[in-house]
Amino acid sequence: MAFVVVAIWGSTFVFTKMLLQSGLSPAQIFTLRFIIAYVLLLAYELCTHRFSLFTSSWRDELLMVGLGLTGGSLYFLAENAAMLYTTATNTSLIVCSCPLFAMFLIALCYRHSEPVSRMQALGSLIACFGMAVVVLNGHFVLHLSPLGDLLAFGACLCWAVYSLLMKSAAEKYSTTFITRKVFAYGLLTVIPYYICNPEEVAPLCSLSTLDTQHSTLFTSSVLFNLLFLGVVASMLCFLLWNWVIGKLGAVVATNWVYFNPIITILFARWLLREQITAYFLIGTVLILAGMYMADRRT
Repeated sequence: MAFVVVAIWGSTFVFTKMLLQSGLSPAQIFTLRFIIAYVLLLAYELCTHRFSLFTSSWRDELLMVGLGLTGGSLYFLAENAAMLYTTATNTSLIVCSCPLFAMFLIALCYRHSEPVSRMQALGSLIACFGMAVVVLNGHFVLHLSPLGDLLAFGACLCWAVYSLLMKSAAEKYSTTFITRKVFAYGLLTVIPYYICNPEEVAPLCSLSTLDTQHSTLFTSSVLFNLLFLGVVASMLCFLLWNWVIGKLGAVVATNWVYFNPIITILFARWLLREQITAYFLIGTVLILAGMYMADRRT
């Protein structure tokens, strides 16, 4: 399941790029896909009589707010904004190194209940190095951009914190409930962004008023891409990912993020006819070896 989720997430760049070319902004894409996912999950819980509005305590509710921020609004806004100031290579390299930060955070916070073994640490480092080989693809020149790289690092740290918080939430609440709360607070916490950028609200208003004449949202290609991102990449993948973290543990589950560049390059080869180089093969072997070592407890 971890591989399936990462494979889908690695393919979303195609659908996101097509939506960007249609005139939607990163924040609008994030908002629409989370609205679709939230409505579907809400309908499911209402039909199965499992709906619950709040958690059992205000501390747990704050925990859900943190999940919505780190796995939703803050993560997506930071990652997409980073692309405006730095290269795609820098962004991919920094964001895809989040398993390392997740491992360090979990080792720090759960050093007694879930200690990280030397084998896991070494495996994660090897997989991270393999990911860097795949992303750089033989071009070992990074264009430093302090603001862009800082935003990418912020996105990386957000996902690491999300993995840490999810460990606590999964011990008390169901995967469906947690995922719906992530979508809800992700949408609520993106509101300040729209207050600062009111011009981006217009396309969303055209959707709510069904203004088909002046909206690009109702073209078949845009609707298909939004449905894929909302239903598959958001609702189903977040449900599966939160379940995977509960089954594999946060360290092992987050290490699967290293596969993201591999999937992206395979899709580029399939759809864009880009060549697969020796660096890709070497990096893939290192990632597989590192993942095997990181999956071992001793």
